[in-house]
Amino acid sequence: MTRPDPSTLSTNHLKWLTRYAVFVLAALVLTSCGVFKGDVDKTAGWSAERLYNEAHSQVLDRNWKEARTNLEALESRYPFGGYAQQALIDLAYVNWKDEEPEQALAAIDRFQQQYPNHEGTDYMLYLKGLITFTPPSAAFTKITRQDPSERDPKGLRESYEAFNELIKRYPDSKYTPDAKKRMAWLVSTLAQNEVHVAEYYYERHAYLAAINRAQTVITDFQGVPIVEKALYIMYMSYDKLHMTELRDDTKRILDKNFPHSKYYAQGLEDAKSPWNPINWL
Repeated sequence: MTRPDPSTLSTNHLKWLTRYAVFVLAALVLTSCGVFKGDVDKTAGWSAERLYNEAHSQVLDRNWKEARTNLEALESRYPFGGYAQQALIDLAYVNWKDEEPEQALAAIDRFQQQYPNHEGTDYMLYLKGLITFTPPSAAFTKITRQDPSERDPKGLRESYEAFNELIKRYPDSKYTPDAKKRMAWLVSTLAQNEVHVAEYYYERHAYLAAINRAQTVITDFQGVPIVEKALYIMYMSYDKLHMTELRDDTKRILDKNFPHSKYYAQGLEDAKSPWNPINWL
């Protein structure tokens, strides 16, 4: 039986010690890097009041990122009580101002689920309407001069629904008068959107589709000025389809409600409006 070579044993032992030393040194380096880079949370141990006051100060300074961080910390560490409720309200506002509409709407949804009878519900409904009334992308229409009614109506409908709920549930809220003004604009703009679609179909000779979209404006948006154009599109579409009786009936309605309609002379082309609701805020 051969014995182990003592020199070989010493060499292996030395290799093991070397590897261990390298491992320990690497761990120390990584740990020290974390410390010096400021990974320690400076708000650790802060009370709910201190977190909220700090966040409120940052909101006043329009420091949205830091305000969001403190409000989220407050919501997670102290999920119960008045500060947590107010933190959600402020978090929705901060995300909206920081052009993070999806996060703002998520905060509003959490608030409505957790505090359905909160006294701040009217404000949250109002804020929800504002978020979709003028999304960040609407700012580009200042440059492109795009008519707001030409954009995707999904956000406009969501805004309408939020304002409508606010008006019905809180008729005496201080936010209701402004919500009513915005709703009037939204009704008109949604109607214009339907007319844009009807005109699109008409220009592509899809006359039945044009009639259906124009009819939606007449039945769902009574009293808005764009009804005049919707009736004219219907009149022209029935004429193209040689449906003379329906064409003449539509013309009688158009002439009765809009004597000497401008569309007989100018056709479907309208002047672009330079007004944009982004300037409303």
